[in-house]
Amino acid sequence: MPKTKILQTFLRQYQDKEAVKEIASQLSGISNPVNNQKLIEIYNRAIPVIEEFMWQDDFNTETIENYQQLFHELENNIESVNIADSRHKFIIAIPVADRPRHLKTCLQSILTLCDNYKYGGLHNGLYNKINVLISDDSKEQENIIKNIEIAQYFTAQGLKTIYFGEKEQKEITEGIDINKAGNIIGNIHPDKYYHKGASITRNITYLKLQQLKSLNEKTLFYFIDSDQEFQICIQAANEHKLCYGINYFYYLDRIFSDSDVSILTGKVVGDPPVSPAVMAGRFLQDLIYFTERISKLNPSQACSFHNDLYNYADDASYHDMAELFGFKHKAGAHNYVCPLKNEHRNIDCFNHFASSINHFFDGEHPTRKTYYQHENVITGIKPARTIYTGNYIFKHENLKYFIPFAKLKLRMAGPVLGRIIKAELGSRFVSANLPMLHNRTLSSSGQSEFRAGVSHKQKLIDLSGEFSRQFFGDVMLFSMNELTDMGYPGKYISFDILSNIIHKTIKSMTDIYSRKQIEISAKTSTLKTHLNNTEFWWNNNPELSQARQNFAHFIDNIEYNFGKNALIYKIINSEETLNLYHKKIADAITAYSNDSVLWQDILAKRTAQI
Repeated sequence: MPKTKILQTFLRQYQDKEAVKEIASQLSGISNPVNNQKLIEIYNRAIPVIEEFMWQDDFNTETIENYQQLFHELENNIESVNIADSRHKFIIAIPVADRPRHLKTCLQSILTLCDNYKYGGLHNGLYNKINVLISDDSKEQENIIKNIEIAQYFTAQGLKTIYFGEKEQKEITEGIDINKAGNIIGNIHPDKYYHKGASITRNITYLKLQQLKSLNEKTLFYFIDSDQEFQICIQAANEHKLCYGINYFYYLDRIFSDSDVSILTGKVVGDPPVSPAVMAGRFLQDLIYFTERISKLNPSQACSFHNDLYNYADDASYHDMAELFGFKHKAGAHNYVCPLKNEHRNIDCFNHFASSINHFFDGEHPTRKTYYQHENVITGIKPARTIYTGNYIFKHENLKYFIPFAKLKLRMAGPVLGRIIKAELGSRFVSANLPMLHNRTLSSSGQSEFRAGVSHKQKLIDLSGEFSRQFFGDVMLFSMNELTDMGYPGKYISFDILSNIIHKTIKSMTDIYSRKQIEISAKTSTLKTHLNNTEFWWNNNPELSQARQNFAHFIDNIEYNFGKNALIYKIINSEETLNLYHKKIADAITAYSNDSVLWQDILAKRTAQI
């Protein structure tokens, strides 16, 4: 007989709710639950109702554990109905470059998610419906060996993990004319087949996914980043909590089974998914507010920075140019929330903040992290226009949507792809409230293991490589916005019109970035005045010598990357560089139609090889 103990426990817990009373009545009305699909349908109706009331309560570890057990019970009942399990299989693709520690943490989160929810169950010690594909773009041999060992380790733990490295990538692209397909898979020298870039690596991974697709199973391809985890970050009792509070596979299977959704994208919680190049203004604003506020407090009194968790949750609040993306940012600074536990003073808070402030240049934003806000996953589905390349899921037929313009190695590849997909798929391209935890840095070092375009010099952190990719990625994106509004890619756009759009976009983005530089310089000056004010207590305390050095180092890095002599502004104001990228972007967009036809042919040949 199927067991419903956990389900009935939740129904009793929320028995005063009308929706719960209805579900309890349906459950009691099943006279013969053996081999009865109606029982599974009741679980599917009950789960979002239970979630609604569960997330209204204060965070409770026991409730989360019971919620996970509810899915164990559901899986047992699915197995007991003696019907072939036709739910989707997932292949999780993870591009990685010289990040073995990030990768191991990411895979551990997948395994923990599987253990917590048991989606699809186990067969011969392996999870039935979850496979992982590691696409390795590493340079260092030591990291390549570690990644291979990580794949072997997690397979032994029950999570089938396939290693797809340099040798396998060269084999799968053999025979492809790179002179024709260079925009898609790059034109990489065989002796330097590493750090090809995330977009090129993803496109090559698409070829492997084409081969892995089983004709006998419904399969969804799920791309994530190696610095992410299948957890959520929530605000609870004036502190941050992490938990495995979402059964991602369950919900994705339901969405793709019960609707005509073809591509779905999620978001992230935790560290922002953007470059420090577009966050400095907001962060400086918050630092000015923090120094103003803490300067008026007694350094020896109990820390005053633990009661402001609920004042910052608007989307993209971390982004200096959020308005360009349609977000209505609320003016005003955000409070810093001290992560220290146990008894401590304001001076300890100041010291700790100072010790982590330079992590910003590797992608952390201590004052504007994002947190999970519950909403019904199914009813909360919304039309999408942006692919977040660290969290998107699609059906097999959408392998045709390769990451465009990959050879340029620009940022904003996901938003650009999203505009193209939206133009072609319309309502079948959606976003859902299925965020993943994003950790840009390692807790042990405060730095990323590897981050393209970010160089740690002896004393300074150079963002110019990433900054350049961000600027011209924005040029590509906002040019694409205008083009898709005109009917591209389905409609032919003349080269003269295309060239004029790119020219106007470059001028617009140069003006915007220049204005932001002026704002950043003014805020930097204000922050320096605060930090160097001899009347403020941190300048008269030998205990804070290192903290003062950390803040000074932060200012040096801000001025190096955003000041009047910053290299990046010379780059993006150089007529030669702007003309070069104007041509590169125009040529890439012009070639996209032919690239798409070529890609379809490449995919078809990979299918024939299976």
